[in-house]
Amino acid sequence: MKPIVTVGLDSRAESLSAARWAAREAQSRGATLRILHARAEPPDGPHRDSGAGQQDLPRWLVERARIVVDERCPGLPVAEALTEGDPVAALLEAAGDSAAVVLGSRDMAPLAGYHLGDIGLQVLARADAPVVLVRAREATGPVADDGAVVLGLSLHGPCDALCEFAFETAARRGVLLRAVHGRSLPEHAYTRSGVDPHASGRETERAQLELGDALRPWREKFPQVRTADRVRTESPAQAVVRGATGAGLLVVGRRRNQPAPVPPVGHVLSSAVHHAPCPVAVVPHD
Repeated sequence: MKPIVTVGLDSRAESLSAARWAAREAQSRGATLRILHARAEPPDGPHRDSGAGQQDLPRWLVERARIVVDERCPGLPVAEALTEGDPVAALLEAAGDSAAVVLGSRDMAPLAGYHLGDIGLQVLARADAPVVLVRAREATGPVADDGAVVLGLSLHGPCDALCEFAFETAARRGVLLRAVHGRSLPEHAYTRSGVDPHASGRETERAQLELGDALRPWREKFPQVRTADRVRTESPAQAVVRGATGAGLLVVGRRRNQPAPVPPVGHVLSSAVHHAPCPVAVVPHD
């Protein structure tokens, strides 16, 4: 069975950018692109007086997306999914058999950050598949995402799904994979005159060894992927965002089954999806 890449569609321009990006992703995977639009209100609901135009909107949205997809990736297998009901539920269900779910996100200029609505946030926090967020100004050119794949790693436990997604993506695209780890310096590294270079150096060296250990099995599994790694002695959120400069894709993780007091979208992930200068893939992992 062919893998599936699902793109969530609505009436915003960001959806077309997401469709372009998803089409190229599906093509690189040899996958079918599923264009999904979920209508929140059935035709006989509160908007029933809006006429046939409202009822024809889903079909028009899909047809518009198909034109964009055909222009970008002629011959790509495309499946359509028009549903009625809760869009979040529809996207979460689609994530169950998708290699990735792609969503558009508004560009909040001049802050250049993502704006996540309730739907995007809920899907991002709960989906079983990787969720990719794409801005309207991304994926509009002939080659919009051929830069490096940047992998943000916390090193706080296993993250196999995250590493596998990043290395497989870099291998398919034939691009460099840059692994970035941010580590705040301990209190004793700060003195009255500033940062103690010896303490900073020891902490950086320790983190660099840990990062190398985490990457070693994946470098061995994907010898064709060129890699580079860097430890930044700053907050993990800042390190991930700055490390994504010039990248084609930033890959970050989201832990499944977080304890109840822990928010489903933490500080690092929130910074990545709001401020990264490129599409962001959020990969759920144990």
